[in-house]
Amino acid sequence: MSKQDLPVIGSTNCCAPISTTPLDHETATELALAFKALADPVRLRLLSLIASRPGKEVCVCELTPQFELSQPTISHHLKVLREAALIDCERRGTWVYYWAIPKVLQRLSAVLGAADAGPVTAAD
Repeated sequence: MSKQDLPVIGSTNCCAPISTTPLDHETATELALAFKALADPVRLRLLSLIASRPGKEVCVCELTPQFELSQPTISHHLKVLREAALIDCERRGTWVYYWAIPKVLQRLSAVLGAADAGPVTAAD
């Protein structure tokens, strides 16, 4: 089978910026789960720390000291991010390593039309 014969998967309006194409109910509901998970400053910062990591994965032992929160609270926030399919993890011995799921982050960025907008700062 040549590349021309392959079916296009996921070609719905889910990745078109909302400023150009309205979202259907199903897509909006699906995306809202991810955006809801990111609506907490701790979870947004956790995702940022994980996604910006040079090796693209980070041990939970390196995340916890970045916050003035207990380990169970950090674990709860990481669980919410996992349930929203924004990150994934793997246990290695006694430690758990986390990484962001780039495809999901790209989809969220694309729907907001922010893919080419550059970095976001508090002043924006």
